[in-house]
Amino acid sequence: MKQRRREPFERMSSELDAAPMDTEPTFIPTDYQLRVYDVAMKRNSIAVAENGDENHKIALMMIREIGKSLKNNDGDKRVIAFLVPTVHLVHEQYTELKSKTELDVGEYYGALGVDDWNNENWEKEINEQDVMVMTPQILLDALRKAYLSFEVFCFVVLDECHRATGNHPYAKLMKDFYLNSPRRPKIFGMTASPLIKKGSTEQLRVLERVLDSQVYTVEDRVELEEQIPFVETKYKFYDPIQPPDLEMKEKLESTWAKFDAVLLGLRKLLPSQFKDTDDKYKALLDRFANDHTKIMFCLDNLGVLCAYEAVKVCMENVPKVHEECDLYKESLGHYELFLQELLSIIEGSQDNKKLLKVVTSGSDALAAGQISSKLQELLEIFRSFGEDTEVLCLVFVEQIIVAEVIGRVMKKITDFYHFNISYITQSNSSDGGFLPKELEVLGSFRGGKVNLLFSTDMLEEGSHVVKYSSVIHFDLPKTVGSYIQPKRRVCPKNSQYIVMIERRNTKQMDHMLHLTRSESSMMHTAVKRVSNDSQLKACSTNEVLSYVVDSTQASVTANSSISLVQRYCDKLPRDNNMTPKPNFESVMEGDQYRCKLILPPNAAFHTTIGPAASNFHVSKQLVCLDACKKLHQMGALSDHLLPLNKESSQKDSTMNKKALTSGAGTTRRKELHGSIGIHILSGTWGELEDVTLYAYKMDFSCNIAEQKYSSFALLLERKLDDDVWNIEVDLYLRKKFVKASVSSCDQIHLDAQQVVKAKCFQELIFNGLFGKLFFKSSGLRQFLLQTEESYWDSSNMYLLLPLESEDMATDPPLKINWTGIDSCVSTVEFLKKNARLNPQQSETIDGNSSARLSDTVNNKYNSDIIHLADRSTSADSLKEMVVVAIHTGKIYSILDIVENISAESPFEANTDGSYSSYADYFLKKYGITLKHPQQPLLLLKQSHNSHNLLVDFPNAGVPLSKKRGVGKNVVEKPLYRAHIPPELLVGTDITTYILKSFYLLPSIMHRLESLMLASQLKEEISHHAGYCNISSSLILEALTTQRCHESFSMERLELLGDSVLKYAVSCHFYLKNPKDHEGQLSSSRSRIICNSTLHKLGTDCKLQEYVQDCAFDTRRWTAPGQRSIWPSPCTHGLDTREVPLESRFFSEDIKLMLGKTCDRGHRWMVSKTISDCVEALIGAYHVAGGLTAAVRLMKWIGIEAEVEPSLIDDAIKAASLHCYAPKAKDIDILESKLGYNFSTKGLLLEAITHESEPGEGVGYCYQRLEFLGDAVLDILITCHLYENHRDVDPGELTDLRSASVNNDNFALASVRRNLHPHLQHSSLYLEHQISAFVKSVSGMSTTTLAPDTQGPKVLGDLVESIAGAVLIDSKINLDVVWKVFKPILSPIVTPDKLDLPPSRELTELCDSLGYFIKERFTKEGDVVHAELKLQLKDVLLDGQGSGPNNKAAKGMAALQLLEELKARGIKSSKRRILESDDADHSLPDDNTCSLRQSETFGSAPKRHKSIKSEQEGDGDVSKECSKTEIPVVPPIEMKKEGPRTSIKSEQDRDGDVSKECSKTDIPVVPPIEMKKGGPRTSLYSLCKRLQWPLPAFDTKEQKSRTPIQFGGGTTGFCSFESQISLSIPDFGQIELTGEARADKKSSFDSAALLMLYELERRGKILIRK
Repeated sequence: MKQRRREPFERMSSELDAAPMDTEPTFIPTDYQLRVYDVAMKRNSIAVAENGDENHKIALMMIREIGKSLKNNDGDKRVIAFLVPTVHLVHEQYTELKSKTELDVGEYYGALGVDDWNNENWEKEINEQDVMVMTPQILLDALRKAYLSFEVFCFVVLDECHRATGNHPYAKLMKDFYLNSPRRPKIFGMTASPLIKKGSTEQLRVLERVLDSQVYTVEDRVELEEQIPFVETKYKFYDPIQPPDLEMKEKLESTWAKFDAVLLGLRKLLPSQFKDTDDKYKALLDRFANDHTKIMFCLDNLGVLCAYEAVKVCMENVPKVHEECDLYKESLGHYELFLQELLSIIEGSQDNKKLLKVVTSGSDALAAGQISSKLQELLEIFRSFGEDTEVLCLVFVEQIIVAEVIGRVMKKITDFYHFNISYITQSNSSDGGFLPKELEVLGSFRGGKVNLLFSTDMLEEGSHVVKYSSVIHFDLPKTVGSYIQPKRRVCPKNSQYIVMIERRNTKQMDHMLHLTRSESSMMHTAVKRVSNDSQLKACSTNEVLSYVVDSTQASVTANSSISLVQRYCDKLPRDNNMTPKPNFESVMEGDQYRCKLILPPNAAFHTTIGPAASNFHVSKQLVCLDACKKLHQMGALSDHLLPLNKESSQKDSTMNKKALTSGAGTTRRKELHGSIGIHILSGTWGELEDVTLYAYKMDFSCNIAEQKYSSFALLLERKLDDDVWNIEVDLYLRKKFVKASVSSCDQIHLDAQQVVKAKCFQELIFNGLFGKLFFKSSGLRQFLLQTEESYWDSSNMYLLLPLESEDMATDPPLKINWTGIDSCVSTVEFLKKNARLNPQQSETIDGNSSARLSDTVNNKYNSDIIHLADRSTSADSLKEMVVVAIHTGKIYSILDIVENISAESPFEANTDGSYSSYADYFLKKYGITLKHPQQPLLLLKQSHNSHNLLVDFPNAGVPLSKKRGVGKNVVEKPLYRAHIPPELLVGTDITTYILKSFYLLPSIMHRLESLMLASQLKEEISHHAGYCNISSSLILEALTTQRCHESFSMERLELLGDSVLKYAVSCHFYLKNPKDHEGQLSSSRSRIICNSTLHKLGTDCKLQEYVQDCAFDTRRWTAPGQRSIWPSPCTHGLDTREVPLESRFFSEDIKLMLGKTCDRGHRWMVSKTISDCVEALIGAYHVAGGLTAAVRLMKWIGIEAEVEPSLIDDAIKAASLHCYAPKAKDIDILESKLGYNFSTKGLLLEAITHESEPGEGVGYCYQRLEFLGDAVLDILITCHLYENHRDVDPGELTDLRSASVNNDNFALASVRRNLHPHLQHSSLYLEHQISAFVKSVSGMSTTTLAPDTQGPKVLGDLVESIAGAVLIDSKINLDVVWKVFKPILSPIVTPDKLDLPPSRELTELCDSLGYFIKERFTKEGDVVHAELKLQLKDVLLDGQGSGPNNKAAKGMAALQLLEELKARGIKSSKRRILESDDADHSLPDDNTCSLRQSETFGSAPKRHKSIKSEQEGDGDVSKECSKTEIPVVPPIEMKKEGPRTSIKSEQDRDGDVSKECSKTDIPVVPPIEMKKGGPRTSLYSLCKRLQWPLPAFDTKEQKSRTPIQFGGGTTGFCSFESQISLSIPDFGQIELTGEARADKKSSFDSAALLMLYELERRGKILIRK
């Protein structure tokens, strides 16, 4: 039978051996294990074995077997729970099960955040894991919250199950949940001793009933010992401890009494109203008494030496002084003096000092009084170990101080130098586990690095990985469990289990005798119960008072209610001065107790009195149970009985949670979005019908009076809104600017023929100027207007037609230039017949016979007549004529007749001699034989691409020589001209004035189209939110990002909208939820105004389709009838303009091209842009229509922010109940300071009451009003700055708001207006903090605090809460609040008074100058020291600073460096430059580029324009280089030797470079990346590492009409050559010139590469190959 039972486990042993990480020998179950396994698989069992490994192997066998059914179970998911009593055992068992099973194992304890998990978290774990290792408290909490139920478990293992008594979580689990479960899991308990206390074995029966299990152990003790060897207990006796020196002891006691009296006297001086300091002082007195007790205990029981070490331990643990009151600091000083005096008493004479420093060995130390007999015996045990360094000995002591001091003493004894000694004591970890330092010690002990480990009873159980060679009870074990449990961790072979007993101490002997008898009795009872196989009695559970939530079945019992109330209070808002906690007061009613619960002022309710009970503890439980029920009913506890966070429980109407996606509203995420069409541009009119169109006149006025531009008419089928067409736009051209204005005219009627002509005109000019009239198809050129394809789309139908000049125009006012249009139509017809599309076609040109080409060349030339392709005309009439070339289809304007050059003249662009003359050129290239070769050529101005004229280039319209940034090496771009024979040009009757206007049309139409889009959105909003008198231009500003490079953008409105949104939502939640505390209100507000929510709401309203997120690209703009030559095919797999919000259209790729639109209107956009747009629109509507309009817009967006007047009345009514009579005089004084009389005084009383203020019935504090006032002051100050500083850029406006809306500024205002004395509080710490701040700012001349000075938060809160109170009292009247607070907050910062934080100012200054800062922080006590090093070209500056934190210390160091830089003439204006245009701004020129520019390095900072430096010089403007004499530059060799041939340096005179640098100090540069940007990045990183100033680049540009060949096979028509200059501290400056490249950045790379090689040649660096 036994053999058959063993067979399956032999297979199991092989499986265990095969498990990864299992390094144990082959595991073959013993008969004992097999018996227990058989029984445990049949019934719930408690396995009792002194050797804990036996039980754990049985549990492992059971988990493996039951785990098979888990893997094969296709039904509902069930898991195994492995419960261990302490946290440090969770990870041990998790590791064991993970390595020795194939199951999915999870570990769970508080430090992993499990306490905050919700239902989804636990469901996920149940679905993913097979075994869950946790403490019983974690499981108990999850069961109480109804996140788990016992039905989900099929098997539960309880380690150290003997703990399942009383209120232990094991007992609560079984009684409250297991026994009530309809489907109970199998239970397996493990223990070395089921008895904990002395006494009856009735404990065993109770344990069985609680665990619903039966104890099992073997009947034959001898048989068990044969299989599982047990260690015997050894007793070590020590002589009775001799009393210490009585004189010394009396001195120590006298000293304690003296200092105790001093400290008690100081306590009486503490102000009685400051409760926080009283608690802290009481803790100090308790520490003082405890330290005295510990020192005297060591003196009495361990000897003088240990008492001496105990004093030193206490001195090392003296509390650190923070910002405490003076009395507390004085008391702490007396405490330290007390310890120092004790130390001097113990040291005594010089001889005694020597004894304390050098410990003698053995009996000599005992004789000298250094140690006690008990300690001497322990040392003798250690000596018996010899020099064995592999010993692992665990020593149990009763008190923590004993564990600490014995280890210190042993380190002084030379006999024990070979031992590594440490200690581990009761942890202060909140979850009962080990702290990191304790875990490190325990790990060292397990690994053998520590030999002797002293510990309190926390290691009596657990630690199932280590086998000890010896266990010593220095102090007697207190219970049967603490006696038996450590035995199981002792190695049976060559091990010792020692208990130390005082000789002739009968009390100790009787105690040990009782423990051993209890052990034997327990084993006898267990064996007897096994042999009888008695029936298990059901556990009788008394009915427990509880509250159960019907919807979830979450529950709280009377004995768990106190902890839940404490947890609720712990989640309430707090500051650094007060910790919210419940207070309990006893109320006697006869012989019954009732408990009064007082919650913090910001709780859902303040006080309640519970039912009567027989004792105070029970009454305390009952009142907490009632409080939990009430809190749940009020909504302060969730349905899972957890402190409620609004964002996790409420389903607000403004949100659809499932639509919120990760990363929405962030700058990291990029999203693909569509763009909406402009509805008003659509048209239904065609070519074969008359049409009546709305007409809008475009006039153009140049700042140069001689420059004339023709007016144009915009003809649309639909009428534009007035604020769309009634605009003036500045268009910026080179050296001039043009003001475009649009006005509305009467409707105009066109017949069908006029429509055809107008469309033909538009097709010719727009395609000829901005597209191509001739295009290739199937290898042959075709005339665009001769094809059947139409480029007119009904979604984009309008006409742009020239008007007659004003001096020719007659009534009606709008007269279209039909003469010019007709001539263009004729030109099209001529080109259809005579365009020279391909060289092989017939040369016959129809049209004017005088212009016809033939084989006969006319050699006669009449200088008065010029023969064009379609006409002959006088020379005088050619001026300003617009012509079209028949061989290219390009449009030109005639500048002049070149009298001295004809077609027979040499071809000027002839570089290789291919063409002998112009005539030869046209013959060979186009197959054209000129009829009039002797005619003079015409000088023509070429047509060019249109440009974005909406961008204000620096000083547009100002002569080039006076432009900002013009310095050396700037070459004005040439104007390209063409020379063409007249007979190849078709003339028109339109002039240059008309042609010039065409170049303005794309930009003005882009502005109009943008306004049309904004107007379209305005109509959409008005349809749902009601009419608001808001301009389309303001909405356009809210839709436009800075990426568009317009003169306006959404940033200013976004800043305003952010404040408006915050204020509106704050008012709404404050009034709607009067019972919510500040934390809940803040959570609710954050949930609504966060970027992810705004993104969701914005996309729901399709705002992303309206956003303008890219600079106007004129190449992509096409007029109706124009064929795009810059197509951008859609590659996104979509057939519609709209893009669904799906993850496949999200990306975090930083290389994506943002804003660029494909042909279907799709573009990539930063996700946060949509959130910003929502805020900007709110700001725009607030500007146009005030808060009412903004709130209506929010409602359309999906944000509920309306305020009901009745709620305001309710808030005022609630505040009127506050009793202010005792504070009436104080309130009157405060009102006079504010200049405002409150109608409801209770509001002001609430606003000045801190949460620490005690008082009967005080159920309020200022936190809710502070929440509201924060938003009030934010919107008031933001509106003030927005209205008064319209000329500042958004970044500076943000800085202004940050400098005005912050706690420091409000705290200063509180002190300046003397508001702080009215704060009602009961915290001495606060009083000290406020007094120190008032003293530090008194007499301060500036309005900015030093970096190391911070305003107390409570003072800023006071100002905010008063603002909130004024708002409610005035019934939400912001004007009243501003009238009160503008004087309080004055002076409000202005741009000229704005001071940036020193750290930021220094960073921006160094970034702009190309300097690097190295920082280092050190901490001494509570003070942080910062050191900033800044390397200039000639000196290393060192800034020092200190403060309470890194930020403050760095700020002080930065302040010092800024002063040093200022003394050297290097300073930052910190403001925008407001000087006149002709001021010398010392800005670098446009073509002089530095490495510090962001375009040069991806990680390099931006250049800031506010720097005034005397280190930049002027240079001469180079002459324009010849366009035809640029040599071909040989390719640069990307190897070490190649670039050196191009070095141009004046530094060679420095001498032998080998002496410049020691080889041992040479920095090594990683291999240089040769791709674009690689050399620059390497040089930048080198400069940053060595703190060298960044190099500067100076670039020359040359242009050529013929291609230039560059290295690497690239060609181009522009050549860039860059000079690089690098200053090396204490060495000098190196200047080199790189090789020419086809673009500027590549020329930077060439120069940077040469510099790196030159630095290597000079011995400054080594480049790794």
